[in-house]
Amino acid sequence: MSTWFPIPDHSDFTIYNLPYGIFSTAAHTPRVGVAIGDQVLDLQAVAELGLLDDLLIEKGVFAQPVLNDFINLGRPVWRAVRARLQELLTNPDAPLRKHADRVLLDQSAVRMEMPLSIGDYTDFYSSIDHATNVGKMFRDPANALLPNWRHLPVGYHGRASSIVLSGHPLHRPKGQMLPKGAGTPIFGASQRLDFELETAFVIGKSTELGQPIPVEKAEEHIFGMVLFNDWSARDIQQWEYVPLGPFLGKNFGSSISPWIVTMEALEPFRVAGYQQEPEPLPYLRYTGLGNYDIQLTVSIQPENGAETVVSRSNTRFLYWNMAQQLAHHTVNGCNMRVGD
Repeated sequence: MSTWFPIPDHSDFTIYNLPYGIFSTAAHTPRVGVAIGDQVLDLQAVAELGLLDDLLIEKGVFAQPVLNDFINLGRPVWRAVRARLQELLTNPDAPLRKHADRVLLDQSAVRMEMPLSIGDYTDFYSSIDHATNVGKMFRDPANALLPNWRHLPVGYHGRASSIVLSGHPLHRPKGQMLPKGAGTPIFGASQRLDFELETAFVIGKSTELGQPIPVEKAEEHIFGMVLFNDWSARDIQQWEYVPLGPFLGKNFGSSISPWIVTMEALEPFRVAGYQQEPEPLPYLRYTGLGNYDIQLTVSIQPENGAETVVSRSNTRFLYWNMAQQLAHHTVNGCNMRVGD
């Protein structure tokens, strides 16, 4: 497909992507937008033109300051809106074209906002390479993976209140640390501030308390994916994490990307995951292509300095896929809410 307006070469925001976010301007309060090329498509303005009327979407859902109400409408609506937007943006005779000045805004002219109201978030430890490396840092390298790691997706509950939009400044955390060779801890600012290459998935369908999500149904509950980073104070974490896991070393801030890429956009990139050994228990057994071929890069750019690439990876290397994570998360009856 090609659009009736130019999209820059190598843009992440092609007609096949169409991620959702929340934006604002001097003239507009926060509302729902879709990224296309270097533009933001104002979905409330599209709705006001009557171009979505036959989809029977509740009035004002695109004027909300978070995406939760739209997500809560369910997968048939997500798919219908995506198909309609592709039609409006590719058909040169579509009525949207003559209103382009009203509905399309330069991304450089808008302010991106937190896309979700996030009630909870859980961080899973699902890369075997990452888990092995961290185990070597904190424990005996010969026993980097703990005995349970290959049997279940290990995770911890993070702090939703300290999630901020990408680019928001964070304070260097303070806490207790045990210096190498010391017998008692000291208090001070972390000297081993770290971050990880992470993605997250957004819950798109709520459940009731006591209602597990079967692994074969888990993907029906996922709206889309974002980039996500729980910043880590490794020296604070190393001293505090036994016996109950991360606390002050993690909860001082997490960064989320402003755009949510839908699972429909990622469908063509499905790939097989690891051959899991030993075979998981029945409630975690997944058949099919459960991972995604998404190339990811980490680079660091100091102020007034050149950017340096420090890592390249891919979400296909997750040992525990998203469906398995969600099935494990809810097998005890833990309820999920849209936006988690």
